[in-house]
Amino acid sequence: MSELSYCTFDTALGHCGLIWNEAEAVVGFDLPPVAEDRLARRTNGRQASQPSPEIQRVMDLVRKHLTGDPQDFRTIRIEMDGIADLARAVYVAIREIPVGETRTYGQIALQIGHPHAAQAVGQALGSNPIPLIVPCHRIVAAGGKPGGFSAPGGLRTKEILLELEGGLAQPSLFS
Repeated sequence: MSELSYCTFDTALGHCGLIWNEAEAVVGFDLPPVAEDRLARRTNGRQASQPSPEIQRVMDLVRKHLTGDPQDFRTIRIEMDGIADLARAVYVAIREIPVGETRTYGQIALQIGHPHAAQAVGQALGSNPIPLIVPCHRIVAAGGKPGGFSAPGGLRTKEILLELEGGLAQPSLFS
């Protein structure tokens, strides 16, 4: 396993955290509020690091995105070593969802070749180590329901992220 580094940075929504490996691929991302001790634990007790130009680019994209200037995060290199095959397939699929659009858990299950695995898709999304960059907030339940969101702030954070992207198709989705 390669050595991991992390940093925290300010955004319009608050402090975010970013974890990357020696190859400058993102392995973790935390939405606000960030607990720096949690980031340190995830990087084996390391202290915050100075971001390289590539990691600074990632931070800049996140900052722009969280001010309502939607960014395409597909150019960000991510590392998925140690992630189960089904979860990996889910993450690859949801990274292809365009900004401002949503899909259902069932649609993703069908897309990855497991048409009866909507619950498994939800479980994979609930353990997504790179939310926003791997846009799990773009997955909603069938029938116009919001589904879940395990990042800090729960469904309210999901609603904010979708609103920032212009992807809140139904104003009553989160009412």
